[in-house]
Amino acid sequence: MLIASQKRKENIAEYLLYMWQIEDLIRANSLDIELIRKNIIDRYPGLDEGQKHEMVQWYESMIDMMRSENVTEKGHLQMNRNILSSLAALHQELLKDPRFADYSAEFYRTLPFIVELRSKSGDEKPGEIETCFNALYGTLMMRLGGKEISPETAGAIKQISHFIAILAKDFKLDEEGRLFENDSK
Repeated sequence: MLIASQKRKENIAEYLLYMWQIEDLIRANSLDIELIRKNIIDRYPGLDEGQKHEMVQWYESMIDMMRSENVTEKGHLQMNRNILSSLAALHQELLKDPRFADYSAEFYRTLPFIVELRSKSGDEKPGEIETCFNALYGTLMMRLGGKEISPETAGAIKQISHFIAILAKDFKLDEEGRLFENDSK
């Protein structure tokens, strides 16, 4: 809750990856608030009882949303899918606008990695931006699990990460109403 609100203000990409991790943590704890309290909330250092209570309420609301949206086993909450859709819409807008030639160039440097990843994604072909987030999240999970990442994958992730960082920066500027100002680029 505390980390999520901070990340939401600062970096939408980090926020989205964090929220996907929260969804998985809730699933790993069987959508059980007592397990979440024991395994997550009680491990936060320096929280007073009021802060712990707020975190319990936040996790309970996340659990309720996951149940009502039927994403208890897989998938993402609608609020997270909405952010992904907003990022994808901004991505398309930036590609069409000649003022953002640097963004387009960065996207086309990243595109071969996206195409390769999409070819491995089975029947469901996620969009370009979702493919990037899936790759970043998968790599995060591999690192957390202590799994080795090949040099080729590390190179692809470095490029994807750089591209998504630019999109996240532009998203923040857009939210602030500064992206499409004449002097912003």
